[in-house]
Amino acid sequence: MYALPLRNRIFLAILVFSTSTLWPQQTESSLSPNENDYVAYDFHFKSGETMDEVRLHYATLGSPARDARGRVTNAVLLLHGTSGSGAQFLVPQFAGVLFGRGQLLDITRYYIILPDNIGAGKSSKPSDGMHARFPPYDYDDMVAAQHELLEKRLGVNHLRLILGTSMGCMHAWVWGETYPDFMDALMPLACQPVAIAGRNRIWRKMIMDAIRDDPEWKGGEYSSQPHAAMEVVAAMFEIAAGSALLMQKLTPTRGATDRSDEEFTRHFIADHDANDLLYAFNASRNYDPSPQIEKISAYVMFVNSADDFINPPELGIAEQEIRRVKKGRFVLLPISDETRGHGTHTWAAVWQQYLAELLKSSQR
Repeated sequence: MYALPLRNRIFLAILVFSTSTLWPQQTESSLSPNENDYVAYDFHFKSGETMDEVRLHYATLGSPARDARGRVTNAVLLLHGTSGSGAQFLVPQFAGVLFGRGQLLDITRYYIILPDNIGAGKSSKPSDGMHARFPPYDYDDMVAAQHELLEKRLGVNHLRLILGTSMGCMHAWVWGETYPDFMDALMPLACQPVAIAGRNRIWRKMIMDAIRDDPEWKGGEYSSQPHAAMEVVAAMFEIAAGSALLMQKLTPTRGATDRSDEEFTRHFIADHDANDLLYAFNASRNYDPSPQIEKISAYVMFVNSADDFINPPELGIAEQEIRRVKKGRFVLLPISDETRGHGTHTWAAVWQQYLAELLKSSQR
């Protein structure tokens, strides 16, 4: 199975969003997926650069099923968020709710595919050695690599469902308009189908500027993590991804908050690389599916939560854009004791009823 050090298990939400104090249930499940690597040779990036070899790590659960025409009928692609990996979907609050016998994504019925995207997990990334010489990939590059993995390594020519969280949510929109006939259904969780701007752009820019402006970054050739920058990055992650309600409940005093923050920062810096983070955030620079959103022909169940700092409901963007999707529906989850801010996307019990509706409506 995915072998994660104990400290890494704290960070299995999409943007690695909170401390072990705030998210005590985020531990690995007992699932044992099949892991492997695919090498994409002579990979061309949108920037015009190429790499002789791009390694794509992935894991699978279950087995593919095909119809009489040879089309795969039960494949589900799960797409992780910024700084995450496919392992984030193995936590009990996700896998324990969806993957068991009789559950919505029962692995005896579905073929679950968990890729680590370019720049993340065990796939090729700047920290492997190229540092700031790694090609500046974007979301189109990442989706193209996912598509190549499916077709050339796994032999998957059709997807029953793409479910993506945060960055993976944005990838789901890119998939829907780039390969409109490839999937039956899309479930984007915790994002917007428009260019990243406003507050969302500002906090991402703060992260990238903090890394680049730290003298210890040394143009990406540091021997130890640029500590001042990484403290800023950790703080931005904690603010952007956390649930204000839950934080207030679990750390109601100044002392408790400070101790929790110190723990988060310590673990975050130990488990992240500045170049990898810089590239991951920069990858969203030209994301904007809105001009071609009408191309999406799959059924879409788009879900955000009202306590999401990154995708605040008062913008009204989701409600506006979903009208342009032929078979689309948007759901805004109200703030409750069960929501977890941006990280609600990984707590399947909160939104699984909408996944059930999507699977039913998109049945062929």
